[in-house]
Amino acid sequence: MKTEFLTLLTHIRHLFGWLPGLLSSILMLCVAGLVAELFSRFITKLILRIPGQKRGAFVRSFTMAMQRPVRIMLVIVFVGTALPVSGLPYDIMQATTHTLVVLFVLMLGYAAVVATRILSDAYLKRINGKDDKDDILLRTHMTQVRVLRRTTDLMIGLLTIGAALMTFEPVRQYGLSLFASAGAASLVVGLAARPLLTNLFAGMQIAMTQPIRMEDLIIINGDWAWVEEITSTYVVLRVWDWRRHIVPISYFLENTFQNWTHNSAALIGVVFIHLDFNAPMERIRARLREIVHSAPLWDGKEFAVQVADCNAHVMTVRVIASARSAMQSWDLRCEIREQIIAFLRDECPEALPRDRLSHVASVSGLDVMGDPGMMVPPVRRPPPGAYTGPRDGTGGGGMGSGDGGQGHG
Repeated sequence: MKTEFLTLLTHIRHLFGWLPGLLSSILMLCVAGLVAELFSRFITKLILRIPGQKRGAFVRSFTMAMQRPVRIMLVIVFVGTALPVSGLPYDIMQATTHTLVVLFVLMLGYAAVVATRILSDAYLKRINGKDDKDDILLRTHMTQVRVLRRTTDLMIGLLTIGAALMTFEPVRQYGLSLFASAGAASLVVGLAARPLLTNLFAGMQIAMTQPIRMEDLIIINGDWAWVEEITSTYVVLRVWDWRRHIVPISYFLENTFQNWTHNSAALIGVVFIHLDFNAPMERIRARLREIVHSAPLWDGKEFAVQVADCNAHVMTVRVIASARSAMQSWDLRCEIREQIIAFLRDECPEALPRDRLSHVASVSGLDVMGDPGMMVPPVRRPPPGAYTGPRDGTGGGGMGSGDGGQGHG
């Protein structure tokens, strides 16, 4: 078949014999490229007619994505095959051959990158299309596939550029000299590329060990942040207010951080309420139970109301309620606060925290304040000296506890 093709091209070149030799050779090579283009389109149309909903659809989509690099490689092959009968001068033919080899190597690397992306996307789509999919499993596969895909792209790019450069004689000789002095060269390259290599190996380790995954919720610098993108050298974190943290990927192997969705997205939210000691806990507990049980954000697992602490002024009530995710837990806590505050304000005002003060009047104080009706009645104070204890066995002396003492909430 190759012989017939070359014979056909030779006849075509003779048809352009009335043109200058260089121009006729170029036209013949253009005809070879056109034949490759038509052949590629014909094969593509045949493949696109393959029936099938699953495998057939994958073959069709794979063909559509690969048609450009494959078509260019076919043109390069056909033109390179036609070069021996093109009649070009030797130096031009050598330069053209070398150019075609470099282009073919570059397009081969590009085709490998495209194929890797198509296969990885098809795998993720298959995992995402399962009815019984697990969110943790899905995000695990997404992280592994994306990190490994970026690493593969980087390796393919380096190998492609290296193979293309090795086609040049000076670069080939330089490469051989580097191999001859591999010890010094590896030391210099290792020191120069240490940050890049550290992050590259860290990315591969994260893809395997999974300390973070795509869309994991983590705490960094006091901010909630979701893992938006994991590259081979850095991680993009999306903060709740749409800011972005760009963090080197090695950070997650060298520092401690909180991952709220590592094994499960469910969280237990905590709400603290400060109440007066006169608060009717049974009514408040019953109302909180109604609020949580009727909330659609509660997952039905954890709920409790306890007096967790107290001080000289108030007692602290802790409410815990679980939710399916961190954002739902946040919204559930806000809903609990809003409804219990409204309940305390409207139905249990005695439960609201208050400050107790006692203002003690004196003669000079009455003169300064002006209106005696604005002050509390005077308090009978003990004489100066040591405190002698309460009077008549009743709870007496002291500020606000004597005769006529009055407390203001």
